[in-house]
Amino acid sequence: MSGSLPRFPSLPRGGVSLPRMGMSLPRMGVSLPRVGVSLPRLPSSIVVAWTTASSAPRRLFQDCFSVCDHQGGAGVCSCCWALRPRYKRLVDNIFPENPEDGLVKANMEKLTFFALSAPEKLDRIAAYLSERLTRELHRHRYGYVEMAMEALEQLLSACHCQSINLLVESFLSTLRLLLESERVQLHELATNAFVKFANIEEDTPSYHRSYDFFVSRFSQMCHSQNPDPDSQNRMRVSGIRGLQGVVRKTVDNELHVNIWEPRHMEQIIPALLVNLSDTSDSGAPCEQTEVCFRELLGRAAYGHITNTVRPVLMHLDRHSLWEGPSFAVRCFSIIMYSIQSQHSHLVVQQLLGHLDANSRSPASVRAGIVEVLSEAAVIEATGSIGPTVLEVFNTLLRQLRHSVDYQLTGYYDNAAKRRTSCAEERRLQDAVIRTIGSFANTLPVYQRSEVMLFIMGKIPVPGIYPALGSPTAGFEGSRMIQVMLLKSLLQVSWRYESSNLLAALPGSFLEPLLSFTLMEDPEIRLLVLKILTQLLDRRHNVEKLQHVSVDLDVSDLQLKQELSSRQDVLFMRKNAPSLFRHIYLAFKEESSGRDHYRALFVLLAVVLLELANDEAVVELLRLMLALQELAVSNQEEELSVFNRCGIHAVCAAFMSLLCQLGPTPALRTYVSQVVESRQRKAPFLLPDLVFSDSPSLPWGQLEAEPCCLFVQSDVCEALTGSSYGALSERLGSPYTPQLTDEDRLSRRKSVGDVISVQIHLDSESRAAQTPQTQHITFQSLKSTIEDGGDAEDEQRRRRQVTQRFQTAPFEEIAALCGAKSLLQSGLQQIFDLMIRAPPSPSAAKSTPLYEMHFPDLCVY
Repeated sequence: MSGSLPRFPSLPRGGVSLPRMGMSLPRMGVSLPRVGVSLPRLPSSIVVAWTTASSAPRRLFQDCFSVCDHQGGAGVCSCCWALRPRYKRLVDNIFPENPEDGLVKANMEKLTFFALSAPEKLDRIAAYLSERLTRELHRHRYGYVEMAMEALEQLLSACHCQSINLLVESFLSTLRLLLESERVQLHELATNAFVKFANIEEDTPSYHRSYDFFVSRFSQMCHSQNPDPDSQNRMRVSGIRGLQGVVRKTVDNELHVNIWEPRHMEQIIPALLVNLSDTSDSGAPCEQTEVCFRELLGRAAYGHITNTVRPVLMHLDRHSLWEGPSFAVRCFSIIMYSIQSQHSHLVVQQLLGHLDANSRSPASVRAGIVEVLSEAAVIEATGSIGPTVLEVFNTLLRQLRHSVDYQLTGYYDNAAKRRTSCAEERRLQDAVIRTIGSFANTLPVYQRSEVMLFIMGKIPVPGIYPALGSPTAGFEGSRMIQVMLLKSLLQVSWRYESSNLLAALPGSFLEPLLSFTLMEDPEIRLLVLKILTQLLDRRHNVEKLQHVSVDLDVSDLQLKQELSSRQDVLFMRKNAPSLFRHIYLAFKEESSGRDHYRALFVLLAVVLLELANDEAVVELLRLMLALQELAVSNQEEELSVFNRCGIHAVCAAFMSLLCQLGPTPALRTYVSQVVESRQRKAPFLLPDLVFSDSPSLPWGQLEAEPCCLFVQSDVCEALTGSSYGALSERLGSPYTPQLTDEDRLSRRKSVGDVISVQIHLDSESRAAQTPQTQHITFQSLKSTIEDGGDAEDEQRRRRQVTQRFQTAPFEEIAALCGAKSLLQSGLQQIFDLMIRAPPSPSAAKSTPLYEMHFPDLCVY
């Protein structure tokens, strides 16, 4: 430029006159600045005809413009609009003089066509648009800012996937600039543009592209505290939509930034939860937040569940949202419904671990976590708890143990500084028990059997099972845990349906459960009766049998009864003696109340409906006659009048139900006669009066006329001629259950009971050690062996023994054979006299008991 311009050849006439170089440039409004050289002024007679010009001058001008396109802004062409690069002129042409008119549509189409024709210019176009937008933003000309943003969006939509990376960097830098401003309109503009960009699929993602700024900024927008409620809601909605766009853009592409990292989830999840809890205003972004939250969780893979759930737990802890369980339950309901069903057990594991971590938290916090676990278990019914079945129940039972300790001490920390109340701990215990039932209802039958056996092994029984409570809890703590674990077992047994009771209720579970019917605590006995009833009630007849009455009509109740299967028959043959024995002994408890007798009636009715065959019906009749004899007998002095009337009432109601379901009409007629006699002469022997709110019972001894009782011979006569006739002979032998050692041991409710038993055994042993002075003679041996009975008594006794061995159940025969006869007792006494050495003179000076040193193996 320091020298003179080259001389142009003369142009033909008739063309357009060459413009003077010193004239003002079109659309620029400025004069050409001096550049240090003088341009020759062409004569006015020279006319330039561009349309007919030769190729050489035109090529020269094109070369000059090409040089100007690639040189800096200090040259002539950088200030001359006509000499500016074409892409800049095309970009400038899309902006109208009035910003309200919007983009010039025709010029925008030209710019788009140019960008598609020359994709190598995309980076320059985007950079110039970004520069233009920045300049207009600083000048607060927001109309042109919106038009520049619209132009960038159209170019992004029009460009092919292979060339989109040339635009993205300038596009994202422009969005950062808009998001850093303070105007809500610009935030919405940037968010909308980013969402459109997120919906574009890219075939060749960029490795160096980062979205950390957008995650941070959009999360910050979700926490907006703008004084204007409308502006605050708009800002938060923009932040939520932006986070949704980030998730869509990054979650499906492994080459992009890992959005599931903890540093990102700890920003995204709290931002969403803050808006999820805001339902005070109809314009609040709650619905948009839930959509985004569900989409995020729905895209989570197996390895991402932990990083997603942990920020939720931290947010609920930080803002004390467990105490109001509605929001916590709602959050985890969204989580459980949104994630894939095979991943739901991971959420349960997270909650269980969080519950253990909060063992020293207030009862309201622990109850909130347990409530969430209960709801999660209900939602998880379509999936599976997986390998954590026993872990779930072990954690919940451990929380019950901690709650009992806190309730007894009054503090929930080791330092005894943070107090708790019994009401709060009881609410927690009820929540834990409900949660155990919720989890159990999602399991198949075989797993529920394992869970019931697991819970049974945790129930503390002195002398049988180890105590579950702390050493300082004592008997009261063990009793509380017994009650709560039995309530948990009651929840697990609800709607328990098994086709094979023999496999579902093994002896290792059924025998310990039956032993609890002999506990002295009335609440424990009532819970056990309900558990037994639910386990046996596979056709759901319990709800129809709650009212104990002699007027029950089977046709009206619509009771479901089917023929016993082979497995049911085997189950009854194996377990019926033990079951009936414990039922009989449960009737003998003097602390039984109205609820206990109702529960016993329902249990007997369920056994009749579920497991009764011909043999079982006869055994039930024997049991009823034995119970009636128990109520009439004067040997049971501990039974009150109410207890005796309750036993009679249960027998009458059960006999009325039994005669309608199986045996002959003759038995039904006989039972109706006995009931009518009771209604006339002894209404206090019927359940309608005994189990009423204000029963009127007789004073003193209970006396009943023979016509008001069920007579054994009449029952046998009513069964004659039916399918039960061959078994009716067994009714001739009375039902006499034997109390086993395990039954006696189960009645020990404290260590004091064990000590009393030991003292009693010691007194018996000392009495046995007293010297015997009786001499052994031939007459004593003869009198021992000889039987003083006559021949008729001997024959009658032989017939009874033969009949008993033919018809009695095996357990009764074993108990009878195990008992010592008079002959054995006499012979044993004589042998003791023969073997024992004579007393020595020093026997009276033996060592006192408290000075004796026992071996280690003898010390208990």
